[in-house]
Amino acid sequence: MKYISVNEFAKKWNLPERTVRHYCATAKIKGAFLTGKTWNIPEDALLPEKEGKKKFSTNTLLNQLKEQKDMRLKGGIYHRTQIDLTYNSNRIEGSKLTHDQTRYIFETNTIEASKESVNVDDIIETTNHFRCIDLIIDKAKKKLIESLIKELHFLLKSGTSNSRKDWFNVGDYKKRQNEVGGNETCPPKEVSIKMKELLLNYHTIEKKTFEDIIDFHYQFEIIHPFQDGNGRVGRLIMFKECLANNIVPFIIDEDIKLFYYRGLQEWTQVSEYLLDTCLTAQDNYKAILKYFEIKFD
Repeated sequence: MKYISVNEFAKKWNLPERTVRHYCATAKIKGAFLTGKTWNIPEDALLPEKEGKKKFSTNTLLNQLKEQKDMRLKGGIYHRTQIDLTYNSNRIEGSKLTHDQTRYIFETNTIEASKESVNVDDIIETTNHFRCIDLIIDKAKKKLIESLIKELHFLLKSGTSNSRKDWFNVGDYKKRQNEVGGNETCPPKEVSIKMKELLLNYHTIEKKTFEDIIDFHYQFEIIHPFQDGNGRVGRLIMFKECLANNIVPFIIDEDIKLFYYRGLQEWTQVSEYLLDTCLTAQDNYKAILKYFEIKFD
């Protein structure tokens, strides 16, 4: 653990040094301690919450994500989630960007020079995915509705080469029939009705469980409502709904994508395949939460 001085902390947060010393003396900065007359403050320490300030939610993780997003804090759970979720979800769909390149884009809004050519759409969809994660954090407590799902698709695909095709219908349901993994999907003329039915049935569940969220994901992917981007939008929805229902979210790692695909394929026959894959991914995210000392049930 690295520590910084009162002066460094004050400059970092644009506060008077007197205020910082008061925070330390009243134990409002977690982990700060005295050596002689000098306060040592953990480098990653956050500002104490103001008295009477209303928390964003009762979900500790969601509060941390929201706070760090608004602060644009680097090196915390928000930073880690943005990079890991964006890299893995895009990689599953064929992006060639590496984890380091994804991190570099998030941290600097630039991309390192590479000997190999880089697909412009991969870069655009990476920056767009960062915006999608911000959206699901901001609207985590909001009811999942069609307009939010369409907004995620619009953010994800805006500015890509596909967005310049009229028939692609960015931010709205597909106009042309498509398939996924060689399997048939819902015809375009039925998508709107099927999505309304899916959401209606989902919201009849008063207390949604982990399995309910996974089942919604399966149903969503079977409908495949958009021309492209269904997998990424679907996984963003799962993350959001976990946050909304006080369930530890998860990131489907690119390394387990084949198990994930098998789980979707076999959901109606052997639901354990997909559940076990998602639970493994959840365990991996729990390990990250433990590292950042974020409590979860």
